[in-house]
Amino acid sequence: MPAKKLLLLLMLLAAPLTLVCAQQPPAKTADPREELAKKIPGGARLDELRATPIPGIWEFTRDGDIAYVSADGRYAISGDLVELGSDVNLTEQHRRELRERELAAVPESEMLIFSPKDPKYTVSVFTDVDCPYCRRLHAQIGEYNRLGIRVRYLLYPRNGPNTPSWTKAEQVWCSSNRNDSLTKAKLGQELKNKACTDTPLPRFWALGQKFNIQGTPAIVLADGEMLPGYLPPDVLLKHLQDEQHR
Repeated sequence: MPAKKLLLLLMLLAAPLTLVCAQQPPAKTADPREELAKKIPGGARLDELRATPIPGIWEFTRDGDIAYVSADGRYAISGDLVELGSDVNLTEQHRRELRERELAAVPESEMLIFSPKDPKYTVSVFTDVDCPYCRRLHAQIGEYNRLGIRVRYLLYPRNGPNTPSWTKAEQVWCSSNRNDSLTKAKLGQELKNKACTDTPLPRFWALGQKFNIQGTPAIVLADGEMLPGYLPPDVLLKHLQDEQHR
């Protein structure tokens, strides 16, 4: 055997034996939400649970309601979670996220929109045809628009289905000119067209319940903040401007 090959063979034999094994995939880490979800009465989906800044405390969200549960599933806490150092209401922050996401899923074709040519702001308003403060807001719709505020109405008879207000809202939706019919209805004028059942009212009613709307008008800003009740045009504009610069 040539000297060079013999030397190479001896070097290979002297080298430490290395075993090459197939790489094993890392073990899957158990999701701590899985066990907690089983302990909640009635069960819970994993997407209804998320961690909080407090060790051992989880946020539980269902149908717009937010509560907090201990990791062992024994205790529930009802109330808002506030970070004292920054004075940020973490619970309300999450509510805003939920409202923003839910409203983003509603097509504007199901809303009644009153808009200036070049809007600076957009608000979504849950409105009742017969609500006095809803009528007051709508009586100033031109002023809101003049200030650059685009108003998207969601028909929301606050007393629910099978009420006169619900029927009027159906008539508004089923008319050939919905914006004009809404204005007439809010002025107390009787609408001549018939109501129909193919409307977004049931969807808006369920959404309002999820948002825990207690009265109308309920104004929801683009970031999900909800302002309960009527605000004059200049006051709403000031609030929108302040929020924009925060």
